Amino acid sequence: MSELQEGMPAPDFCLPDADERTVCLAELRGAYVVVYFYPKDNSSGCTLQAQSFSDEMEAFSRQNTRVFGISPDSVRSHKRFTEKHGLTVRLLSDPDHAVIEAYGAWVPKKTYGREYMGVERSTFIIDPEGRVAAVWRKVKVKEHVAVVMARLEELRAGGAA
Repeated sequence: MSELQEGMPAPDFCLPDADERTVCLAELRGAYVVVYFYPKDNSSGCTLQAQSFSDEMEAFSRQNTRVFGISPDSVRSHKRFTEKHGLTVRLLSDPDHAVIEAYGAWVPKKTYGREYMGVERSTFIIDPEGRVAAVWRKVKVKEHVAVVMARLEELRAGGAA
């Protein structure tokens, strides 16, 4: 599969959230959607990222934009993570990493010389027609939400990259 790029149709998905409610991308047509992939609930970077998105949920809502974080963690793990940190961003569970793979975020990684497959922190904006409108790979958490919001505002205003 070629790498997902701007203008391509976003891979569809249906995944459960922390409350075991299924979220299907196809049902969100007509609105912008931000989907971010992260490695693990409760790790420091992932917690900061989820808190940063949660802090801006009202602003995303004003932009008619839904935001979802996706990781391989279980629904139960997401529920504990959400409650522990008071998160308002909806977290979706992809334990078999099928959606993570479809978006090209399941990649070879290396830690302390050990190679393994894992989630590359990545973010996508999907437009109201279901096409990928923006892509960030190897995301650095600090300031990322502001960058995503700025790009969303450009897209909504009809601006190009």
